[in-house]
Amino acid sequence: MFEFQQYLGFLLFLTVLTIGFWLMIFLVGFVQYWLGGAIVELIKEKRAKKRAEQEN
Repeated sequence: MFEFQQYLGFLLFLTVLTIGFWLMIFLVGFVQYWLGGAIVELIKEKRAKKRAEQEN
């Protein structure tokens, strides 16, 4: 059947795979949040610039 070393190797593989999966999910969510915020701030700046130009 399986030896203890093979079992530990399999558990190590599953651990690394799981950590990588959750890290990827976290980073994708963080990058989307970061880009969304940057786009919103860029739109706000453009609107403020247009309002300032219209007032002058």
